[in-house]
Amino acid sequence: MSKFSADALRGIVAKPLILCIEDEPIHLILRKKVLERDGYIVIGVTTAADALTALRESPVSAIIADHMLHGTTGTELAKELKKIKPDVPIILFSGTIPERLFCVDVYVNKGEPTATFLGIVREVVQRSCS
Repeated sequence: MSKFSADALRGIVAKPLILCIEDEPIHLILRKKVLERDGYIVIGVTTAADALTALRESPVSAIIADHMLHGTTGTELAKELKKIKPDVPIILFSGTIPERLFCVDVYVNKGEPTATFLGIVREVVQRSCS
């Protein structure tokens, strides 16, 4: 491996990896771009099955999940995600507050300004990585 490649790889590894789960592709693309501009590497998935696979295979620092997903909810998915990696924080990003926040570490309303959302993500990731 050349020196340039090793340096580039170190730069990539140093960035926190976020798993983002959103079943609406356009919302996933937008959220992924916002997070990447803020310095994160983002794995974006649209299904619960893909989320579980990505979490098993990747060194994820935090998870951001929509609540209303096709075939499940964010809180139900959170239970399954915590079985795989219980120490990875889960942020539920939704327009409605679920009755119960089982296995969810932080709830953020989709109506929050982008700067507020990013501040919460930053705080959660910093706590997770320290």
